[in-house]
Amino acid sequence: MRFHETLLEGRLIERYKRFLADIALDTGEVVTAHCANPGAMMGLKEPGSRVFLSRATNPNRKLKYNWEFVEVAAGGGPLQLVGINTSRPNLLVAEALADGRLAPFAGYDRIRPEVKYGRNSRVDFLLETTGQPPCYLEVKNCHLMREAGFAEFPDCVAARSAKHLYELADMVAAGARAALVYVIQMEAGRFDVARDIDPAYDRAFRHALASGVESYAYVCRITREEVVIDRSVEIVTPR
Repeated sequence: MRFHETLLEGRLIERYKRFLADIALDTGEVVTAHCANPGAMMGLKEPGSRVFLSRATNPNRKLKYNWEFVEVAAGGGPLQLVGINTSRPNLLVAEALADGRLAPFAGYDRIRPEVKYGRNSRVDFLLETTGQPPCYLEVKNCHLMREAGFAEFPDCVAARSAKHLYELADMVAAGARAALVYVIQMEAGRFDVARDIDPAYDRAFRHALASGVESYAYVCRITREEVVIDRSVEIVTPR
């Protein structure tokens, strides 16, 4: 996914009310950007951090900028760009599916986003092809790193995400295929569930795995020009 224009650089003043961030641009202008991230953003919202913004494509939108990246020494490692925009992973997965770059999901000729299923839920993607069970694909954004090279999810209590895991398990029990894809918007070598932050999510994740739900984690290659799903990494959750 390439950005339609060069990202603007600045320094974070404050992230507040969950979805707002004041940024001092390098031009000297102070702007309020949309922070598309409902999570805790541990280690990613320190005042003074270098951040990167995109312009909103809708000229009528009240907030004209989106907070895309922050540059931090995640988990005490080297400085790197971390993607905090949780609206990006679905776009990245859609792009990778269309390009045939996600090998576990090759062979489906219909990809439908935001399909209703379960108990008043929507799955991120429903993959279909003639002669095979449908595949319910749920996408999660990962930007938590407390140890260098080790990505984790979630960064706060994620009750809605846990609910989806049980519903994916139900789809497998009904004869469908179901899978989780964690999109890690930073450089990492391993992934695991942050069970100390949300034990209920960990229980739901283990239940899903035991029920036959598949799980995959992919790191992204991030530059100031683009974000691309790059390669898979190991999920180390003990069975």
